Amino acid sequence: MHRKLGVWFLIGLFAIGSFGFPSDGVTKRIKFANGKSSATIAGAVIRGDLDTYLVGARAGQRMTVRVTALEDNAAFSVKRPDGEFLDGAGEMDDATNVVLSLPKDGDYRIVVGGTRGNASYKLTVAIK
Repeated sequence: MHRKLGVWFLIGLFAIGSFGFPSDGVTKRIKFANGKSSATIAGAVIRGDLDTYLVGARAGQRMTVRVTALEDNAAFSVKRPDGEFLDGAGEMDDATNVVLSLPKDGDYRIVVGGTRGNASYKLTVAIK
């Protein structure tokens, strides 16, 4: 009896890992070099991982975000400081290039993931 429960427990863990919530990739703060208003970061995610980048900005600024991937299989979303997604860069938008007017002061979260399998990408963020 215990052996059967153990097997079902392992199957459940595998199913959650394969089909459940994505696991966390890296979380990094984007810092612009002195005198610069943009930065480009090279990264990679494996299937199911999400990389998160934090960038501080003020209400009224414009943020441009672009992601490129060799196999065109990376996309991003952008969350406001209050946790809501920005229009055009939501969870289901598969955004690859947006220009956004920022509504609030604070940290914005840019979340990058693969759309098909593993993805190597370059993320460019500019704030003006």
